[in-house]
Amino acid sequence: MSKRNSQASKNAARERLRQERERQAKRAKIKRQVIVACSIVGVLAIAGGISYAVVQNNKPGYWDAAKDDKLVKPANTTGANGTTVVIGKAGAKKTLEMYEDPRCPVCAQFEQTVGSTLDKDVEDGKFKVQYIGATFLDESLSGEGSKNALSALGAALNVSPEAFLQYKTAMYSAKWHPEESDDKFKDDDYLIKIADTVSALKGNTKFQNAVKNGTYDKWALEMSAKFDDSGVQGTPTLKMDGKALTGADGKNAPMTVADFNTAIEAALKA
Repeated sequence: MSKRNSQASKNAARERLRQERERQAKRAKIKRQVIVACSIVGVLAIAGGISYAVVQNNKPGYWDAAKDDKLVKPANTTGANGTTVVIGKAGAKKTLEMYEDPRCPVCAQFEQTVGSTLDKDVEDGKFKVQYIGATFLDESLSGEGSKNALSALGAALNVSPEAFLQYKTAMYSAKWHPEESDDKFKDDDYLIKIADTVSALKGNTKFQNAVKNGTYDKWALEMSAKFDDSGVQGTPTLKMDGKALTGADGKNAPMTVADFNTAIEAALKA
């Protein structure tokens, strides 16, 4: 091979190498551009997703929106917002204030042990009872069962005071009351299933529609606000003439029939 041919071959090889490098450089540039473009799209998508999530999270929830609903007061209530619920014989001179949260496990314990004694005293005319419903466990545990159950209690109260008391007893029973962390009361069907154990509510279409349609949701919020304004710090709380009724420990509500009888007799004599 001549020197000239050898040099031509080298020049051709260099040209091929240069062209190949240019092609690789172009491919690398295109790849970088694609990566950058995808990154921008990804960032925009993430930003869009975050923005959407923020918007969604800032939207008022169902119960926030319910604050603006028209207030429907259950029958058998008095007061500006229908939040005064007093049950008992007109001749009873004193009134026992009773503060309960539907999801409260201690309220369930109280109702299961003392509830029937309290109801009999009301029936016998020893005293009237004023019910104040709370929903603070929905906030502390998350959920909506307390509010939903309180609304359903309003629907029962609209039927009759007796239906209200029997329904409340059923809600707090060992059979139907869930663990406080289990938000079962948010389910309308579950509340209606409990109501079917109460004769006045069983198959009661008007009651069932009120539960499903949230007729008394606004009322439940008003009742909850009344509890919040009361200064009471926990449930169950019993008060008569502005003084708390306590058990043997002098601090908490009486949780046995004996302690309740002792506390109520002392309060009635005061």
